[in-house]
Amino acid sequence: MVHPYTQIKVCNLHKSYHDGEGRELHILKGIDLEISKGATVAIIGASGTGKSTFLHLLGALDVADTGKIEIDGEELSTMTRDESARFRNQQVAFIFQFHHLLNDFTALENVIMPLRINNLPVDKASKIAEELLAKVGLGERLHHKPFQLSGGEQQRVAIARAISNSPQILLADEPTGNLDQETGEQIFDLLLQLNKDYNITLVVITHNPTLAASMQFQYKMAGGLLHPVKKPPIY
Repeated sequence: MVHPYTQIKVCNLHKSYHDGEGRELHILKGIDLEISKGATVAIIGASGTGKSTFLHLLGALDVADTGKIEIDGEELSTMTRDESARFRNQQVAFIFQFHHLLNDFTALENVIMPLRINNLPVDKASKIAEELLAKVGLGERLHHKPFQLSGGEQQRVAIARAISNSPQILLADEPTGNLDQETGEQIFDLLLQLNKDYNITLVVITHNPTLAASMQFQYKMAGGLLHPVKKPPIY
């Protein structure tokens, strides 16, 4: 058996914000966490406990006050602005509760966009986008615009767009929160299938305990810390 290596290492992570009256709100209070390559991780917890803040730090959308995050041995806080942008574009991908698709573009064009930003030729970008849309079950909806798609289909386009640049890590913030239960389960099954097919490390914030339980590792955010919900398997 091949032992998975630690892809994400979080050490003593702290993050605070100030409210409108200047009071400091200490959101994250010394988080320690290790995630192996290809693992699936669910983070649950009440609203306002810092789950999204933590996800934004993992994806280099925000910077911690103290502590460090290492991705494949590289510390995020030491990256230059250009290196951080490259990391977000090539190594990590985000899926949010709302799809944030470009409304004037077709499904195919939405998925092509990040590939073109990476200077991939149009024909190659189109081929990759078509394959990914087929992978997520939208091979017959390539030329439909978001308003012509259901909520679940829109989220599938967003997922195809997110993985178009072959990210190593997929961060999802309530990806099923805006969908009905059946469609949400379908989206969650799709994410797990992509994890299996591409060995993408998957970190998901969800309020759905059933969906969270389907992940290999589950943590609850409370008191500014992550608490294991179930014992991780022994490798």
